[in-house]
Amino acid sequence: MKWSQVPLGPLQTNAYVLYNENLEAIIFDPGGDGEAFETAIRNASLQPVAILLTHAHFDHIGAVDHIREAFNIPVYIHEIEADWLTDDELNRSSNFLNGQGFTVKAAEKLITDEGNLQVGNFAFDVYHTPGHSPGSVSYYHASSGTVFSGDVLFQGGIGRTDLPGGNHEELLLSIHEKLLELPETTEVAPGHGPTTTIQQETEQNPFLNGL
Repeated sequence: MKWSQVPLGPLQTNAYVLYNENLEAIIFDPGGDGEAFETAIRNASLQPVAILLTHAHFDHIGAVDHIREAFNIPVYIHEIEADWLTDDELNRSSNFLNGQGFTVKAAEKLITDEGNLQVGNFAFDVYHTPGHSPGSVSYYHASSGTVFSGDVLFQGGIGRTDLPGGNHEELLLSIHEKLLELPETTEVAPGHGPTTTIQQETEQNPFLNGL
């Protein structure tokens, strides 16, 4: 299993492409630049099977419809944020894009529980990790030793909690009880910035002192 980080959209949000030896792929958080992203996927001869969303803020969903329709694949989102895809106030696009809000079509698949998620030949452990947003989820892929954490945990930082539905204490609890319990060697693939590891953040992240 291999994966690539692809910054997309107005905030250069990290999308990720996880793929296997058969070139089947999972797409995480396609935030924008749909045509260019589609071209890159096709040039790599990849065959996407699904889009997994860590949460539904606008900078993580901008190319959802383009990629979904280009490859005829389903979208997964936590049920708490299902309505955010179709509401430009909830996904915050109307607030951050100079009034140019947008929506995408409803997700085909709703995540309702933590635990194992099997998507084609890909297996994940799904953790509900609220705090940045109420429906944030992190996808742990044991085969590659990676957790796709969205805007929960960053290199040297944590997700912002000043947006509607954010909660600082809840975010710290999510990180402590879910992410920091993963193996120390786990690579953290965040929604913004460079990757890191659980060990590095446990030892050096100033926001996690005392956890």
